[in-house]
Amino acid sequence: MSAYQDAMQQIARLRQQNGEAWSAINPESAARMRAQNRFHTGLDIAKYTARIMRADMAAYDADSSQYTQSLGCWHGFVGQQKLIAIKKHFGTTKRKYLYLSGWMIAALRSEFGPLPDQSMHEKTAVPALIEELYTFLKQADARELGGYFRELDAAKAAGDSTKVAAVQSKIDNFETHVVPIIADIDAGFGNEEATYLLAKKMIEAGACAIQIENQVSDEKQCGHQDGKVTVPHADFLAKINAVRYAFLELGVDDGIIVARTDSLGAGLTKQIAVTNKPGDLGDLYNSFLDGDVINGADDIANGDVVVKANGRLLKPKRLASGLFQFKQGSGVDRVVLDCITSLQHGADLLWIETEKPHVGQIAEMVNRIREVVPNAKLVYNNSPSFNWTLNFRQQVFDAWKTAGKDVSAYDRALLMSADYDTTELALEADNRIRTFQADAAREAGIFHHLITLPTYHTAALSTDNLAKEYFGAAGMLGYVAGVQRQEIRQGIACVKHQNMSGSDVGDDHKEYFSGEAALKAGGAHNTMNQF
Repeated sequence: MSAYQDAMQQIARLRQQNGEAWSAINPESAARMRAQNRFHTGLDIAKYTARIMRADMAAYDADSSQYTQSLGCWHGFVGQQKLIAIKKHFGTTKRKYLYLSGWMIAALRSEFGPLPDQSMHEKTAVPALIEELYTFLKQADARELGGYFRELDAAKAAGDSTKVAAVQSKIDNFETHVVPIIADIDAGFGNEEATYLLAKKMIEAGACAIQIENQVSDEKQCGHQDGKVTVPHADFLAKINAVRYAFLELGVDDGIIVARTDSLGAGLTKQIAVTNKPGDLGDLYNSFLDGDVINGADDIANGDVVVKANGRLLKPKRLASGLFQFKQGSGVDRVVLDCITSLQHGADLLWIETEKPHVGQIAEMVNRIREVVPNAKLVYNNSPSFNWTLNFRQQVFDAWKTAGKDVSAYDRALLMSADYDTTELALEADNRIRTFQADAAREAGIFHHLITLPTYHTAALSTDNLAKEYFGAAGMLGYVAGVQRQEIRQGIACVKHQNMSGSDVGDDHKEYFSGEAALKAGGAHNTMNQF
């Protein structure tokens, strides 16, 4: 028996037990409302989606073609439309997630207005967006199921048993729009207690996966900008522990922690690590410090700091800001150490922030990590901060040149030019971009591919195009031809925006509550019937 049928029988028994007082309650209507509201709390969602993510991680370990993907969304409606589109085009939401970007919260969701990605936005905006996203995804469930219920009623009224069975099967096998969210907690917004408190709020809102980075919280920078400052491993591991305790306290035992390292592009540290013996984590961290080896007190000036590292006295180079520099060229080694250490101390997935999308570069680091942790796997940022076209054209140019192929027809510095768009090199680069996710999943251990800010850019692009047409010579045709006509022909759900906002679900409820006396919006004079 389906959950829907079981709910009807259960509610029918309750109605019978409560006698005449419940005579107006229709068990099927109540069962429908229950089906449309499967998840009652954010913790229900976090537990459900954590199980999905764990199963997906195991599937990827067995077969790297089973990688997962997501797009960053800055509003509940955007996330909702993404999942509706996925179900429409692919018939399932399997291995498709949502990503919540700290950059987009800073730029779009702060009460201060647009802010740089430096953890200056309100902490509460992060769990608030998680809750908003899931509110919209649950509403997508209610809307789609509502359509099925109306189909079912029409089939019953027509006496079409075949149609009844077909629609009932859709209801019984309904796949929810609720999917995992990987949520960005930046560098933890303070000390480990602050990280724990915010992580709890994020989990209570529905997050099953929390991404945290090893930058100094009050010096945090966007991963693709300069000036990043990392913390010693002990500080970062304390925050990983804080997130794990938050998951465990709330009963989300399968919660996922994504440990991000910015060490590849971070040349600075705010503090020298505490070390108790040679070779411990603090000593390894300090061994990457840039500085001068000294012989004694005569080499020390007033205010200098000296550490013992690699068996020698080192005077680290300190900037006017008080920050210490790492050795040039040490980034890859620091990344590998960061990743191994995080996995050995409670993280589930890794995030390596790179300066370009290069499968070979990522694979070089992952292969070294997997020598110690064989099942290490990544969440990777397919970032809009990369110039994908130029990067991949230059990668092809370099590969061809190394292979001895004639590249004299191309200027490497100008490969972004549209003049090259139809050339053999550009076509090969586009093919490598097309297969990048599958190639990197197979060769570089990437379990999850995401684009952090795609819907920010699509909103800007589509708004620019509409403004150009509508306020120009095209006038209203700019909207009709460029937007509405395309919505109708492509079957975009929100062309019926009243339906998308919940009007039909509201009509259903009015009918449940008031019967024939219900005043419904979806009658013959509703202009949405034109679609």
